[in-house]
Amino acid sequence: MSGPSWEARADLVVVGTGVAGLTAALRARELGLRVLVVTKEAADGGNTRWAQGGVAVVLGDMPDDSVRRHVEDTLVAGGGLCDLEATTRIIGAGPAAVARLRARGAVFDGPPERLARTREGGHTALRVVHAGGDATGAEVERALLAASRDGGLPVLEHHVAVDTLRTPAGEVAGLLVLDGDGVPGVLTAPAVLLATGGLGQLYQATSNPAVATADGVALALRAGAPVQDLEFVQFHPTVLYTGEGARGRCPLVTEAVRGEGAVLVDSTGARVMAGVHPLADLAPRDVVSAAINRRLAALGEDHVFLDATHLDRPTFERRFPTVLAACQAAGVDPVVDPIPVSPAAHFACGGVMSTVDGRTAVPGLYAAGEVARTGLHGANRLASNSLLEGLVVGARAAEAVAADLAAAPRAERRLAACPPVPVAPAAGRDTLQRVMSRYAGIGRDAEGLAVVGSVLDVSAVDRPLSSRAAVEDAALTLTARALIAAAQARTESRGCHVRTDFPQVDEGFAHGLAVRLTPSGQPMLDRPALLTRGAA
Repeated sequence: MSGPSWEARADLVVVGTGVAGLTAALRARELGLRVLVVTKEAADGGNTRWAQGGVAVVLGDMPDDSVRRHVEDTLVAGGGLCDLEATTRIIGAGPAAVARLRARGAVFDGPPERLARTREGGHTALRVVHAGGDATGAEVERALLAASRDGGLPVLEHHVAVDTLRTPAGEVAGLLVLDGDGVPGVLTAPAVLLATGGLGQLYQATSNPAVATADGVALALRAGAPVQDLEFVQFHPTVLYTGEGARGRCPLVTEAVRGEGAVLVDSTGARVMAGVHPLADLAPRDVVSAAINRRLAALGEDHVFLDATHLDRPTFERRFPTVLAACQAAGVDPVVDPIPVSPAAHFACGGVMSTVDGRTAVPGLYAAGEVARTGLHGANRLASNSLLEGLVVGARAAEAVAADLAAAPRAERRLAACPPVPVAPAAGRDTLQRVMSRYAGIGRDAEGLAVVGSVLDVSAVDRPLSSRAAVEDAALTLTARALIAAAQARTESRGCHVRTDFPQVDEGFAHGLAVRLTPSGQPMLDRPALLTRGAA
């Protein structure tokens, strides 16, 4: 494959148009940087639009809540692996981040002086602000895209990021991309921010859209950055069950429905969460998903039910229009009948090791949003902390880029070479998703994880990354291998990581497991370490 055919220059290239990417790009533009945003879909094609619940934030107008209480709820949900300092700083910055978002035009439910709140799984107080009932992500995306267009922010649509470009010293110097026709090009920049979202497409059924193929994790690993906590994949307990063998993105039934009093029942009508956890149906997601999984195994069934029939139709139409439309499209009237639901892959709790300012171990490479592991989530994400993290860390990452570029000589970094399109191993997506769903979902053991590794080794073949499909398949394959390496090493059950052969928590594993690539490109477990470069 020949080398790049075209080139563009910027101070900062942002990969992704979700909440973290657009927040970072807008803030960087305000700071005077030349910014270019790259996305492999249209600008509105990311994961943010599908976020239903809201933004978890303490605005100071609820007398029974506090930042300290929000931090405590996050730490409990995180199963002992959250970083206290990072958690405190991100949550503490939430009110200012939401204020900036509202200043950019986002409209939340309730009167402006006292926004409406709801409660979701793992929260001990009403603190989740929402928009459009259950369409918060769509409103956040709308406001950020409108601000981007109004500010003339350049967005390169339908371009997939293939690989970072680096100097002989290993610093990031740009990005190799493919346009919609597969023509390679170079984006020269001293800073690249990964805001590529999650990895839900590792599994057959997920709440994530088709773009969530772990691209950023693979880019970071190949650039030399470690990843951490990949073994913790959160399965949302209530994804609409649409029939046996459902594949791809499945409609989410936000846990805010449970926040309004809905309960989980099995086919016999028995409560699923009775006696399982003090918060019952509002327990953290990992607890609820595991309880559903156990009940399904005991009954030999593939779904349970969410009974929200206590809500009348006007309430459902006002509060949960997205859920109502998805149910009706599947032939279910949630006002009359319980909603069939089952767990599906939802959020990655880990990702590229980064500080709360988005810095990674590789100079010039930054990460924000779901692709990043800041220390906020630990072994399990607290509901609606995700949009909060994207807003806070996106802005902080832009400020870090501006500070780093101002402190460094402004001379252009010279590439070691302008490389051709690389070659990487990729397994067939159907095979990968089937073995990951069967052996690396909720409930894992050593034998099953070894099966995944063997299948990937046998089925992966080297492919030139000359198309979007090839880039995505290679990213999924590399990320699956890294996830399996960490899951095999963590011989305990904690948060989202449930080992049926090691069902207890082992305090010897009260730390993150980092993975990096060997010189030959194989994922290797790294010794536990804290990311210190640029931590402030």
